[in-house]
Amino acid sequence: MAASTPGLQMAATRPCMSSPCHLFRVGAAFLSTDSKRASWTKLTSSCHISSSQPFQRYLSSSSMKSNKVISRAMAESTDRSTGGLPIDLKGKKAFIAGVADDNGYGWAIAKSLAAAGAEILVGTWVPALNIFETSLRRGKFDESRVLPDGSLMEIAKIYPLDAVYDSPQDVPEDVKTNKRYAGSSKWTVQEVAESVKEDFVTIDILVHSLANGPEVSKPLLETSRHGYLAAMSASSYSYVSLLKHFLPIMNPGMPTFLLCGSSLSLTYIASERIIPGYGGGMSSAKAALESDTRVLAFEAGRKRRIRVNTISAGPLRSRAAKAIGFIDMMIDYSIANAPLQKELSAEEVGNTAAFLASPLASAITGAVVYVDNGLHAMGMGVDSPIFEKLDIPKDQH
Repeated sequence: MAASTPGLQMAATRPCMSSPCHLFRVGAAFLSTDSKRASWTKLTSSCHISSSQPFQRYLSSSSMKSNKVISRAMAESTDRSTGGLPIDLKGKKAFIAGVADDNGYGWAIAKSLAAAGAEILVGTWVPALNIFETSLRRGKFDESRVLPDGSLMEIAKIYPLDAVYDSPQDVPEDVKTNKRYAGSSKWTVQEVAESVKEDFVTIDILVHSLANGPEVSKPLLETSRHGYLAAMSASSYSYVSLLKHFLPIMNPGMPTFLLCGSSLSLTYIASERIIPGYGGGMSSAKAALESDTRVLAFEAGRKRRIRVNTISAGPLRSRAAKAIGFIDMMIDYSIANAPLQKELSAEEVGNTAAFLASPLASAITGAVVYVDNGLHAMGMGVDSPIFEKLDIPKDQH
C-alpha cells in the first residue's frame, strides 16, 4: 500500500531533518509556594488583576495536597528533578502503522516517541517489508536513527501489515497468492493486533501513518467508484479498523494521574480546502478521517479513556508524496504564502506527535492539530500578482 498524500505517508519516513529531534520543553515543572506567589504578583501587575488574595488562599489550602502529588511525581521520575516539563514516555509502548523507510512522517513520529523513552513497534506494508528490514539490518538508516542523546533508535519488532484487510476472511485469493505477499503471514489488522498482544500484552500509543489513493492523480470528476472507495478504505476506514482491534489491548487511562492512552493519525488540509491535483477521492478520505477522529474520540474516550487526535501536516518531500508529481510546487507555495516562511521538517510533526501522546496533552482529544507553518490559516495566496502593490513582509533569509 503506497502512500499517496503530500502530508500523510503510508511508508515510514526519512525526516527532512538537519539536526536531531529536540524534545518539547516549557517552563518549570514544580514551583514552590513562594515562587508561585511571586509569579502571580508579576501577573497581576502586567494583566491589571486587582488582587492575588484568592490565589494565595488557594495555595495555602492546597499546599499539603500539592506537596504529596509533587513528591509522588518526583519519586517516579528522578529525571524531573532538573526542572522543566519534559515529555516522558518511559515504559510506554507505541505501535506505528505505516513505516516502511526512513523518509516520511511515520519514521519521524517513531523517532520522537523513542527519544521520549517509548518502546517502538511498527507495522510495515507487506510488499515493502523485506526491503525495509534489509535496509535496517545493513545500517542504511543508521544516520537517521540517531537520537538526541547520540544513541540509535531501536525498533522492538516489525510486523507485516496491510490495513486494507481486517481479517483473513477479507483477503481475496489473488492477494493471498501474490508473490509480493509470499513468506509473510498474519498481516491483517486483526492478526497484527493479536500478535502484538501475544508479544507485548498491551500498548499505550497507536499511530496511523498510512494512506493510499490509486487514482490520486485523477480529478474527482474522473475518479471511478472503485478508485474512490479504495482511497476511503486505505486512508480512512483503516484507522477505524486499527483502533477497533487495538483498543482492547491499549492500557486504559487513569484520571487520578492524568494518564490516558493516545491514538494519532495524519491528515492534510485538502480535507477542508481545494487542492487542485489532489484527487482520486483522497480529499474526501481526509475529510472522513477528521470526522472519524471526533467520533472515535468520544467512543474510545468513554470506553477506555483513550484520547484520539489527528495532525494536519504540511507537505513533505517524502518518497510517497513525490509519486503525486507536484510536491515541490506545494512546498514552494507553502514557503511563499504561509505565515512562517520555511520548509516544514518531519521532525516538527514528530515532536507534535510526542507531545500529543504524552501526559502534557491529557485533556486534548478529538482535535485536528495543524503543523503546517500556519498555511491553513490563510484565505488567499499572497504571492498572487493582485497583492504586488501591498507592502507584505517577506522573509529575507
